[in-house]
Amino acid sequence: MTIKNKLRAGFSFLFLLAIICCGLSIYYLSRLSADAKNILKENYKTVQYAKNIGEAIDANAGTLNKRQIQVIEGNLVKQERNITERGEKQLTDSLRTKFEALKKHRDNSSVTAALHSDVKRLLYSIMQLNMTAIEHKYVRAESTANDATILVAFAGSFLFLIAFSFVVNFPGYIANPIRELTERIKEVSNRNYHQQLNFKSNDEFGELGQAFNTMTRKLDEYEHSNLASILFEKSRIETIINSMHDAIIGLDEKSFIIFANEVACNLIGMKAEDLTGRSAPDLALENDLLRNLLVNDQLRLKIFADNRESYYSKDVLSVKNGDKVIGGVIILKNITEFQQLDEAKTNFIATISHELKTPISSIKMSLKLLEDERIGRVNPEQHQLLENIDEDARRLLQITGELLDMGQVETGKLQLNFGNTHPKNIVDYALKAVKTTTDQKSVTINVKCDESLPNVQAGLDKTTWVLINLLTNAVKYSRKNGTVDLIVKKHKADEIEFAVHDHGQGIDQKYLSRIFERYFKVPGAAADKTGTGLGLAIAKDFIEAQSGKIGVESEVGEGSRFYFTLKRIGAVDDR
Repeated sequence: MTIKNKLRAGFSFLFLLAIICCGLSIYYLSRLSADAKNILKENYKTVQYAKNIGEAIDANAGTLNKRQIQVIEGNLVKQERNITERGEKQLTDSLRTKFEALKKHRDNSSVTAALHSDVKRLLYSIMQLNMTAIEHKYVRAESTANDATILVAFAGSFLFLIAFSFVVNFPGYIANPIRELTERIKEVSNRNYHQQLNFKSNDEFGELGQAFNTMTRKLDEYEHSNLASILFEKSRIETIINSMHDAIIGLDEKSFIIFANEVACNLIGMKAEDLTGRSAPDLALENDLLRNLLVNDQLRLKIFADNRESYYSKDVLSVKNGDKVIGGVIILKNITEFQQLDEAKTNFIATISHELKTPISSIKMSLKLLEDERIGRVNPEQHQLLENIDEDARRLLQITGELLDMGQVETGKLQLNFGNTHPKNIVDYALKAVKTTTDQKSVTINVKCDESLPNVQAGLDKTTWVLINLLTNAVKYSRKNGTVDLIVKKHKADEIEFAVHDHGQGIDQKYLSRIFERYFKVPGAAADKTGTGLGLAIAKDFIEAQSGKIGVESEVGEGSRFYFTLKRIGAVDDR
């Protein structure tokens, strides 16, 4: 039987004894109460009725008056309703007969004297009968009380002995095995593995003893295994880790540092012996780099080491034993060379884009001049060529603008001029910018922007650029003579949402997660509707730089809904 079941059985037995003791007490108290009730409610009342009748008869030595008759009649009726003892009914009936005769002959003194004597005798007999009953019931109640005292005392004593035995023996039953186990564990901690527990019980303590004995045998076997081989493998692994150019730090499940190679020690600025065995969170209080590694979720870090700034990527690997995590490894890879190449690429793109804007602008200016009839008329073929050149120049200007914006984001030189404005101003400016596009395709933009909305805190140029980009895309993917919904509303207590909903072909669900990636284009889209794949990525960077959020909802055949949120004036910035 398990300890749990033993405890249940013991407490259940004590509980059962307590219930029996209480039941006996309640039973005998009920009997005593019933006996006392019978004495008071039945016999005592009869005596009281007889007494009242006797006093009424004796109140006037002569004939009975009307008041005496009423008193006698009332008490006699009550007595007739309270017949409880054997023979009491006959006496009561005789009393009724005598009383009726007494009322009938109350004016005849010779007859009433005899009747008075008979009534007195009957009253005495009734009183004597009930007094005898009271005495018998008292004796019975006393017997019941004695029996109850003996039984309850016996049950209480037995319960006390059981409870006392339980209190004396149970702590030892639990504490003795635990004390013995504690002593054996102390010996094991001193590397004395020849420890055994002799628990003979068939409960959890017995299972615990068997498990402990198995553990000590396994520990003893492990202690006497090929320790030299294990140490050799450990040394070889440490050599491999130290020869790597990446910084590697190993942690156990309690975040204590198990190992750190030379590169990691140099970056942290501490020796290996000062790191190993120490709690990483405690060391992080004194070391900024270690604190960033443990707390910061950034995957790229800029670290000043060897008198220069270097860039590292951080990987955190979990060490598992089956499904249980028993530690972790932090790996810092030096990506300074790749970072420099990336910066060079970004600078090159930004420079080329900047340099291209001037000649493209000149080309567009020249096209404007060529279209002016004051310069000279062009034939239809030449006019078509000019339109093609103008469209290509527009696309090139858009691409160079997006590349410049992307360069600002990547180099961290994104400039936001925050201002306080009503959402309607942003909407009106964007609508003017896309008016030509909507007119060309005969697309209607339905605007819903309540004047009661609060002002927003935003980079006006960048936010307007984002809204123009979303509206342009919506018009591009809308059908001719179609509609686009532009809705501005409160999103949360501290945010305003701008949403652009077109009713075009929509986007497949599998592409939604990548729609804001750079250079991503939805497969299958028409060539005249695809851009560089940078617009939405830049829009995402612009909005997130303002502590906003941007997203998309779409279903094939139902159109797409692009939205972004901005903080309203007075909202707390969590950046």
